[in-house]
Amino acid sequence: MEAIQIPGLPPVPPLGLGTWQWGDRLIWGYGGGYREEDVRLAYRAALKGGVRLFDSAEVYGFGLSERLLGECYRAYEPKPLLVSKFFPYPWRFSRRALLSALRGSLARLGLPRLDLYLLHWPWKPVPLEQWAESLAEAYEQGLARAVGVSNCNLGQLERVAGVLSRHRVPLAANQVEYHLLERGPERSGLLGAMRAEGVVLMAYSPLAMGWLTGKYSLEKPPPGRYRAQRYARHKARIPHLLHTLRAIAQKHGATPAQVALRWCIEQGTLPIPGAKSALQAEANAGALRFRLDAEDRARLEEAAPLEGA
Repeated sequence: MEAIQIPGLPPVPPLGLGTWQWGDRLIWGYGGGYREEDVRLAYRAALKGGVRLFDSAEVYGFGLSERLLGECYRAYEPKPLLVSKFFPYPWRFSRRALLSALRGSLARLGLPRLDLYLLHWPWKPVPLEQWAESLAEAYEQGLARAVGVSNCNLGQLERVAGVLSRHRVPLAANQVEYHLLERGPERSGLLGAMRAEGVVLMAYSPLAMGWLTGKYSLEKPPPGRYRAQRYARHKARIPHLLHTLRAIAQKHGATPAQVALRWCIEQGTLPIPGAKSALQAEANAGALRFRLDAEDRARLEEAAPLEGA
């Protein structure tokens, strides 16, 4: 099976599962149409489908996502890689805040250390370099097997890498939004630079918060104001892109969502789509079972051109 190598960690299949939805009521409506048992079944289905990396964060469901993920991790085999993230709230001024938050995440997950720990956002007032020093310390103390960042542009990534390199700590990953409607990491040169340095781009929201699943349209947008309006600037492109995804999916006996995820995989990234149910997790894993050909890639390029991202 194909695999992707995150520096410092064992190779894994090039598809993860994001757990933003696990416990989040504001955007995703946790506790309404899906509950704890649903996400447990999603976890098991993802494992069965070949997924070996699960991503969370301390802010997802205000810690509930990590607790649910930890319970699933202890209950089922095989054991995947677990990822979580530190949120730089503006009142977190001390470098020690990151280590304290990491220990809190470990307690909720029920683990002695994380496989991968990320800085969630490169926000002020604390300079990136200080958080990078804390990431290096987390690595050196054995609290995380690998460290990285999220939502960093190329300049910010280079600043973090410079600090980590002085400690001889590899920069493992940068988690950013990336999909057929958001190709900014390509346009900016970020994806190319990361490929050259061996840093993995973890693609979050690879299905554009539902827009690329084929379930929604301009006439029937995803539920919730935020999701419905998130990609309003792409309204003119969405109908043609959805038509193209459906056509390619039919050719491969797949779904539009699987084609969109497969495109991310073949761009050399690690997409981490969410799943609220076993059905969604099973469907996501189907992206590991086929490949796009040159004609498919050309059609997707025409429907979602880089210059219009």
